[in-house]
Amino acid sequence: MATVLIVDDDQKLLNMLRRTLAYEGFHVLTAADGNAALAYVQTHRPDVIVLDWMMPGLDGLGVIKQLRALNDQTLILMLTARDAVEDRVAGLETGADDYLAKPFAPAELIARVHALLRRPSVVNQDEPLTYADLYLHPLTRQTRRGERAFELTSKEFDLLRFLMTHPRRVLRREEILQEVWGYDFGGEDNVLEVYIGYLRRKTEAGGEPRLIHTVRAVGYVLREE
Repeated sequence: MATVLIVDDDQKLLNMLRRTLAYEGFHVLTAADGNAALAYVQTHRPDVIVLDWMMPGLDGLGVIKQLRALNDQTLILMLTARDAVEDRVAGLETGADDYLAKPFAPAELIARVHALLRRPSVVNQDEPLTYADLYLHPLTRQTRRGERAFELTSKEFDLLRFLMTHPRRVLRREEILQEVWGYDFGGEDNVLEVYIGYLRRKTEAGGEPRLIHTVRAVGYVLREE
């Protein structure tokens, strides 16, 4: 279940969007201003932020600038009544991933949220990946938890790399199997569960807190508690 944070100072619109997205199966959080949104991002790590531009105090562009300055790449769908081309360009160049002008149909907003979640992660395959105190280097195949190095088999490495390219996103079991084992994978039904167990033992061997979590009846997610 993906988490969506809705940020808007219009309480009526906020409530409508909360009900709409919850009905679609999303876990929904709401915030009425930019500062509250930043706090939620730090504590709840949403998958998508539906963000109003025009808010008192810290506006939507200000929220995006602060998140991107911290290298936070949470997906952002900006909402605004400002639909001139230059406004759209400003929002996207600041770091928004998509832009939806008010008024809009709820069905279009839902479709755009789904489209954002389907986007492949834009990751340089040669660059090291980090999440929390977990480190993985695609070229040297080095892996560490803090200062503790550990070794992975080829398939364990591929699985951990896929999880680390989508941190905080709930990945469906079928999606992981297709990506790591291939579309024609025909192995045992519990192969993914077995390999998740291998990764947990190796990433938690020094007593570190769990990062790979099970989402019952859906799949797995890499996140800090």
